[in-house]
Amino acid sequence: MNNYLFTFSAAILYFVCSALLFLNLRQSLNKSTEKEFFLSNKIILLIGSFALIFHCLALYVSLVNPLGINLGFYNALSLVSAFIVLFTLIATWRHPIEILAVAIMPLAVITMILDITNASNHLLAPDSSSALIFHILSSMVAYSLLALAALQAILLSIQNKFLHAHQPGGLIKLMPPLKSMERLLFEVIVIGFIALTVSLFSGLIFLENMFAQQLVHKTVLSIFAWLVFLILLIGHWKLGWRGRIATRWTLGGFISLMLAYFGSKFVLEVLLS
Repeated sequence: MNNYLFTFSAAILYFVCSALLFLNLRQSLNKSTEKEFFLSNKIILLIGSFALIFHCLALYVSLVNPLGINLGFYNALSLVSAFIVLFTLIATWRHPIEILAVAIMPLAVITMILDITNASNHLLAPDSSSALIFHILSSMVAYSLLALAALQAILLSIQNKFLHAHQPGGLIKLMPPLKSMERLLFEVIVIGFIALTVSLFSGLIFLENMFAQQLVHKTVLSIFAWLVFLILLIGHWKLGWRGRIATRWTLGGFISLMLAYFGSKFVLEVLLS
């Protein structure tokens, strides 16, 4: 019962936060009209923070049980979305990227609904080593950051497309300047790349079975994603890669990472269960 209460409380607050941010964005386009809404974005983001707290409470109910921590497919999906919301709230507090929060919060609601309406099991034993827990957490952080980068790259691609077509109206007016979007994109990629590096090295050092039969595809795809993001960062710093090139490499690296983690989990825990 608590799980449903926490889930629907989080969902309502996520939608409220997303709607208020959108209304503020729309209102900011027409500076000549008197403001109908008086809530600042900082206050609205606090509503999003309360939504995230309820999200975390719902996750606690789903994840923790006497047999261990359940990191099944749907639980993991909801956990990653909570991390993404956290990083989005932090980024939106510092940068004018409210449009990203408007898009992400409804997606978090979808993952929560999937979590409470579907069952999947992948238990992490209570006596698991701290090294394994560190590896899992660093992997979740890396995946969440690079997923956020991929979502931002999609928005950046839309923005580029409309600007090149000389259609600066509509959705484009709700976005920050192109340079700001690109700067934030690479900030997120750098932090996500560092987290992914830590995750891979912790796995190679502390885990004995990273190249076992069930994990070899996950390890290879994760290393491939790491190489993609490394090439992208070198290309950006040395060759000035940005725009469409940066978007394609970001999405390519994320797709590889998505297949490495959620692709294998979906097949093993949903399709073959």
